[in-house]
Amino acid sequence: MISVIGIGPSREDITIKAMNAIKAADVIITYKSYIKNIQDLTEGKEVILKGMGDEIKRAELAITKSKEGKRVALISSGDPGVFGMGNVIFQIIGKFSGVEVEVVPGVSAANFAAGKLGAPLHDFAVISFSDILTPLSEIKRKIKAASEADFVIAIYNPLSKTRTKPFEESVKILLETRNPDTPVGIVKSLETGVNITITTLKDLPDSDINMSTTIIVGNSMTYVEEGYMITPRGYKVSSSIHPLSREFYENYLEGELNNGPNRSCEYYPCHSHPQNCMFCYCPFYPCGEGSTGGKWIKDKGVWSCEDCEWIHSDDTVECIQTKLPEILGEVDDLKNKKKELLKLRRECIFNTK
Repeated sequence: MISVIGIGPSREDITIKAMNAIKAADVIITYKSYIKNIQDLTEGKEVILKGMGDEIKRAELAITKSKEGKRVALISSGDPGVFGMGNVIFQIIGKFSGVEVEVVPGVSAANFAAGKLGAPLHDFAVISFSDILTPLSEIKRKIKAASEADFVIAIYNPLSKTRTKPFEESVKILLETRNPDTPVGIVKSLETGVNITITTLKDLPDSDINMSTTIIVGNSMTYVEEGYMITPRGYKVSSSIHPLSREFYENYLEGELNNGPNRSCEYYPCHSHPQNCMFCYCPFYPCGEGSTGGKWIKDKGVWSCEDCEWIHSDDTVECIQTKLPEILGEVDDLKNKKKELLKLRRECIFNTK
């Protein structure tokens, strides 16, 4: 039996199942720098350490030891199925007969980094910038596709002293396809722990990054609050319809629209000039998440739109108007169809940000 085991990024992150599988093994095969995290589990076992670049040899040795009747633990950091030994063992398993393999998942670098940053992952892609086995053209193609599709992107092996081209070319693509103010989380592993930084896409090239760094690039919805990087899923926050909002949308349904600046309003501009006043009262209120600048008034339970100018841009109004008339049949649909409205909001954030 071969157990392909992910031990996570540190000893504290090893799962109970992984520890039990290591304890049950007769032989442990791993990359030499990983052994420090499992040293206390190796007593009485045959330990075989290999260097980077010996992945195929490690896998073949694991199969050989297994066919001798020994239980083998083939160790990866992180998760063995994410740029780990799981891919290697299954690539060559067809060369042999009678080989039994189990995969013991581990905490991946993407999940570890996300936990340090807050809650940045929603729909996401994981891409390695290592071009040792992958052509640069493939890395660029994947980054472009993931960026244009608005995936949150977790980046492995971003940069080394001698290998800079994948990082430079990929950042260029990201800046061409995403808002330069998109939040970016950087989690760098150190001997003493981890260094956590949240920056922006435009400042990413100047950040302190190496091969021991995991980068998480947010999408059009990602924002930073209280030092946390957050990509909202779009949960509905319930609220009653304010009487003034009800009056406004009664007029809206009657076709009384003010598409553009309403300079006759005593409060104009309530945000920055010029502003589009079509949605004086936001149809998504309260959205309950800060991707467009809104925020909770602390300890009051009130959602404030004071810092949200997105709803008052011409592009936003145009996007909302493509579907809002189909959703709003009556004013109470502001509550009854809140999920549909929030999906429209997400669509328009992507189209305008």
